[in-house]
Amino acid sequence: MSASKRGKKLIQSMSLNAMNETPLQLGRDVCGNFERAGEHEWLVTNGMGGYASGTVGDLNTRRYHGLLMAALSPPTGRILLVAKVDATVCYGGKTYPLSCNEFVDGTVTPHGYLHLESFFLDGTVPVWHYALADALIEKRVLMAPGQNTTYLHFRVLRASDTLEFELTPLCTYRNYHSHSHGGWDMPISEIRNGFKVHAFQDARPYRVICNGAKFVADPAWYWNFKHRMEAARGMDDSEDLFCPGRFTLTLGEGQDATCVISAESAAPKKFAVVSAQIHESSQALLAVLPAGAPHWIKQLALATDQFIVDRYHDGRPTGKTIIAGYPWFGDWGRDTMISLPGLTLALQRFDMAASILRTFATHINEGMLPNRFPEYDETPEYNTVDATLWYFHAVDQYTRRSGDIALAKELYPILVDIIAYHRKGTRYGIKVDVMDGLLAAGVDGAQLTWMDAKIGDWVVTPRIGKPVEVNALWYNALAIMADLSKQLGKKKLADEYRKAAAHVRSSFQRFWNNEQSYLYDVIDGPEDDSGSDSAGRKVDPRLRPNQILAVALPNSPLDKKQQKAVVDVCAGQLLTSHGLRSLAPGQHGYVPYYHGNPKQRDAAYHQGTVWAWFIGPFVDAHYRVYRDADKARSFLEPLGLHLGEACVGSISEIFDAEPPYAPRGCFAQAWSVSEVLRAWLDLHDSNRNRYMIASIGKGKST
Repeated sequence: MSASKRGKKLIQSMSLNAMNETPLQLGRDVCGNFERAGEHEWLVTNGMGGYASGTVGDLNTRRYHGLLMAALSPPTGRILLVAKVDATVCYGGKTYPLSCNEFVDGTVTPHGYLHLESFFLDGTVPVWHYALADALIEKRVLMAPGQNTTYLHFRVLRASDTLEFELTPLCTYRNYHSHSHGGWDMPISEIRNGFKVHAFQDARPYRVICNGAKFVADPAWYWNFKHRMEAARGMDDSEDLFCPGRFTLTLGEGQDATCVISAESAAPKKFAVVSAQIHESSQALLAVLPAGAPHWIKQLALATDQFIVDRYHDGRPTGKTIIAGYPWFGDWGRDTMISLPGLTLALQRFDMAASILRTFATHINEGMLPNRFPEYDETPEYNTVDATLWYFHAVDQYTRRSGDIALAKELYPILVDIIAYHRKGTRYGIKVDVMDGLLAAGVDGAQLTWMDAKIGDWVVTPRIGKPVEVNALWYNALAIMADLSKQLGKKKLADEYRKAAAHVRSSFQRFWNNEQSYLYDVIDGPEDDSGSDSAGRKVDPRLRPNQILAVALPNSPLDKKQQKAVVDVCAGQLLTSHGLRSLAPGQHGYVPYYHGNPKQRDAAYHQGTVWAWFIGPFVDAHYRVYRDADKARSFLEPLGLHLGEACVGSISEIFDAEPPYAPRGCFAQAWSVSEVLRAWLDLHDSNRNRYMIASIGKGKST
């Protein structure tokens, strides 16, 4: 059977059965409610940084919503080409809109969500079912892997007569961070089954076609669409879109049609072929999960593919990388290394992990991993201290889980060089303090740790000095290098790294807050940025989640009593259903809710706001202390419920610090998905637990 026929048969069976097989299904209570349908979002991706996204109610509420957000310089260079395709159906003498738009003057029209009977995910493919009298129409959206091509597919599942469809594409050509405003000439040319847009001289041409449909050109600008989420974020919120014309077609029961939107020069593959390709890839991914894994874990496993993408150079893929989050992040060094174990290693995708590690190895400079890659192949930014240390953890986890030491051996000279740079000093004041062996970092105006909010010249969470998680990571890196050097027969270096690790472990006690029985967040900070402890040392005593890494990382610098104290204080004051607060309630600067304009949001970003990714280290630490896998795993289960809200099937970046812990930030975040999935899989099987805990010399703390 050909791929096309196999795909058609697959689509028919999925159309009939998929609703009954997934609990991630939304009914009339959400779909038929304007507010709720507009709050639930969906996402599909193409493995090269491009994506399509929108809301369940077909209302674009963000500038980042659209049917084709093409990555023209993969995985960046994102340009919105087609914002949406409004659909109207005539059936039985009545006209039924399937779409919804909101305008600046407050008008909402049409109200297509009123006909939406259900929404669900078939794997990662969003599926809408519209009930029009006795007719039932299915809509799907998917993207071709490795191509800037989106498929909008309609199938008539049930009808007693034919249905007349009118499809109205709404087009633009603009950077995904901006808005377009009309009145400029957007040339179109009619082609077979559709039209081609050449927005301006240097723009990438794109096509919109619909086989079996008639296209009638009728170019016009549609004005003043409102993006309500942008208004809520204190941003400009209006946009104009260009309508080249309309497609009309007739379908009867069992018939289907596909609208294809593509920025590729080659002819697009058939919808059935692409659908079958996506389904087969999903099935292969699910096959590695343990028997009896709950549906929400399966859904997270499928979601991992949305973040793993190809990085291109001169038009060719050069290796894998990880998108930090949708809809607005690119690939960031820190996020990539934290996410790598859950997105790849926990699912036995070792080749993919190795490609990511090699990709970033080529960009290491002066002993530092890039913090982020800007748009359009610009020079990477190196303003990070912790991303490089997470690289050691990722390499170590690859070696432990794959059983392959060859990659670590290949990267070993680079790792040695990184340690050397950190000892002699590199950018941004990153240098080992020879007196205590701890790693110091930071200069005025820069934020080098994951708590990186900055408003103009104001660094919201200044952490110049010796941050606690940075030194937990530094100790872990030295311990890893001691063990790796021994395995590779580098005895002299192994002894050197082991001695350095022992020095750091001893000095790490400087972080211990005897009065509160937890770890200071930063020590040895600038005079004007630090408080003082009873001994007069400069410290930041605020209770933050960073300290949990000193327990969660495989090599812990703390003794068992201290480990338990850290876990208990984090459980008592930072833990929520969706992760750990970034600052404990009642502490100076605590902000309970994340909302408002950019300045207000950045001021709250690390001042109480809950971060989902920290739930992974927390359950690792909890298991290390209490050795109860079932109890540790239970902390993850509320995030399974979250998969039915915000971006359906994924996990948000952040949440409010107080009930009901509303989702905020990026609606799909790599390290959120990764850490929940990794921690659940590690705790499910006792054999996996060995990846979570290690030891070194006399500092054994397992």
